[in-house]
Amino acid sequence: MQIDQHRIEAGNGSLTATHQRRLQFLRQEIPHTEDIISKLTAFQVAIPSWALGTGGTRFGRFPGGGEPRSLEEKLEDIGLLHALNRGSGAVSLHIPWDIPSNAAHIRAVASQLGLAFDAMNSNTFQDQPGQEHSYKFGSLAHTDKHTRQQAIAHNLEVIQYGRDLGSKALTIWLSDGSCFPGQLNFRRAFDHALESFGEIYQALPDDWKLLIEYKAYEPNFYSTTVGDWGQSLLYTSKLGPKAFTLVDLGHHLPNANIEQIVALLLREGKLGGFHFNDSRYGDDDLTVGSIRPYQLFLIFNELIDGMDARHMQHATDMGWMIDASHNVKDPLEDLLQSVEAIRIAYAQALLVDREQLTAAQNNHDTVLAQEILQNAFRTDVRPLIAEARLRAGGALDPLAVFRQTKVREQLVRERGKTAIATGL
Repeated sequence: MQIDQHRIEAGNGSLTATHQRRLQFLRQEIPHTEDIISKLTAFQVAIPSWALGTGGTRFGRFPGGGEPRSLEEKLEDIGLLHALNRGSGAVSLHIPWDIPSNAAHIRAVASQLGLAFDAMNSNTFQDQPGQEHSYKFGSLAHTDKHTRQQAIAHNLEVIQYGRDLGSKALTIWLSDGSCFPGQLNFRRAFDHALESFGEIYQALPDDWKLLIEYKAYEPNFYSTTVGDWGQSLLYTSKLGPKAFTLVDLGHHLPNANIEQIVALLLREGKLGGFHFNDSRYGDDDLTVGSIRPYQLFLIFNELIDGMDARHMQHATDMGWMIDASHNVKDPLEDLLQSVEAIRIAYAQALLVDREQLTAAQNNHDTVLAQEILQNAFRTDVRPLIAEARLRAGGALDPLAVFRQTKVREQLVRERGKTAIATGL
């Protein structure tokens, strides 16, 4: 289904006067509102194809009905989100969960919905039907060369799918590792992974990026072959200028200073992408900004500072994507909330007076430095985000329009109460 533009405009009608009043107040307080609105309009967050259905845990999964049964229906759902918030104009596909068997058709469907294809994601953490070699004890870092070659071949296949769709990046999350001491030789595992990454890297088109994701644990709990940002940085530094580290906000041990990690990776020119989510304990994959909104703001503060120092374009020189699991919420509502939280943190970070902050740091004025950051964080920037949506044809209140138009109920009628998203 698609949301008619007149329904969005009708939903905006009753909110316009209040919105304009709040926007005018911010304009009086913030001198560069137009610059912020312009940056917000250009800033797009990619929606992963696996996030359109209900998530779950090893204990159970409770689908709510009306989930997308095909890649085309997943694109329709992302098109719905983008029509409402005008900030979800990209798709990140996971292979083999969402193989585009007819790439020209899929690309045309996406184009009609105003969507482009962001980074492709490979999967060597699961065995697929008919697979010759098992990944139970690893894939790209496996002790057996034939298993490694099978995993390499899969990644090369994913690159080809991406080329057909117009993508420009491949993300690899490697689950290889060990559960018990002595199970794995760490140095040889590193060397095997580096050799495999190298073959994949050599197959990349010249204008592509290879994004290497890291994770401290799970599914292996004693060691992970790409277990932290330092290990990812080692790989990407050895591979070459097209290789970058990808940061997933949930892939850190408790109390890790993610904003410092971001700053150092940017300094090295090796930060290539982000997976946004939130967590309380570990890789919880919760709604972005639902648990630690101040940390999200601090991360964006470092992102903007570091990207500006390198003269990078915020909207295009970094891959921005959500990676969350919607276990108890409607997936589409959850994604609307996540995109909103990301744009709020981005806009708040754009408020920071860099010259004033630098002066406070150089003068060791710790109190003033804290005040500068917290004043930006405590500013309600939602009118700026709403204005960016409005100018692009979106809804002033996307979630309200979603519920008023009974999107989920219509999807259930079209697809059925038992429809479960493909892939997961």
